[in-house]
Amino acid sequence: MSQPSRSSPFTLTEWAAIAAIIVVWGINNVAAKVATQALPPLFVGGARFVLALIFLAPFLRPPFPPLKTILPILLFSGPAHFSLVYLGFAMAKNFSPLVISLQLWIPFTALFAWRILGETMRPLAVMGLATAFLGVAGMTLDPKAFGDIPAILAGLVASAMWGLATVLMRRSPSLRPLKTQAMTAVLTAPTLLIGSLAFEPHLGAAIAHAPPLAWAAIVWAGCVSTLGATGLLFWLVQRREPGRVTPFFLLTPLVSCSLGVFVLGDHISLQVALGGAVAMAGVVLVALSERRETAATVAPEPG
Repeated sequence: MSQPSRSSPFTLTEWAAIAAIIVVWGINNVAAKVATQALPPLFVGGARFVLALIFLAPFLRPPFPPLKTILPILLFSGPAHFSLVYLGFAMAKNFSPLVISLQLWIPFTALFAWRILGETMRPLAVMGLATAFLGVAGMTLDPKAFGDIPAILAGLVASAMWGLATVLMRRSPSLRPLKTQAMTAVLTAPTLLIGSLAFEPHLGAAIAHAPPLAWAAIVWAGCVSTLGATGLLFWLVQRREPGRVTPFFLLTPLVSCSLGVFVLGDHISLQVALGGAVAMAGVVLVALSERRETAATVAPEPG
């Protein structure tokens, strides 16, 4: 199937993929917190990728991409990113600020796409991205967030790792998403499990006493998030500029924080709510930019 032009409108399939990623990742943040409340964080990450590898193993077939091309992607999107993500969830006392910090991979992606790929965005999309970033930043300034600075810093570095991996995937359009996910699992699962055995005491007791909900959360992360949403993301950024796709994922923390209230009993302050509204406004601006591109694309050709 041919790649769409850079300025063509999103297809219905692409819009459906964006919506699916938002919902799956929104639920997955809650699942990560539930799992790390009962199990050590590195073990949770390793178990997630062991489960994913069971389903992804059939995609581990030659030929394989050059090591210098694939290894940075695997490192940044695998052990570097997920070790920090699960450590952050384990350290965080308040759920929402960490979730917000993890969304900063979106401006990181736009920054890396500009520096590495030389990509540009329409002015309205740039305004939307800036507005959304301000909304995210506003939520992280909530007074309750100060006690979670280590977790937030872990989220920021994890976001940078993921943004860089996303852009590197864009630079390598020949990489197949599921094959890349399988190779990521091959590297990440043993790395995190060895780290868990080395640095997480009382691992056996935690495994023995973990409730079924914690294991269900790992299954969700390993199957639905790793196989489904992340594969869709890599598929999207191979077809479209990351700067056009990623701003829509600022809806993810709204899904997560809403579920956090009902599932985890979180209290969302007025400042967090206002920041979320600003982030939503930024997403709307990006959507308006997309509509203008659609109108320009379908205009009659001269002659």
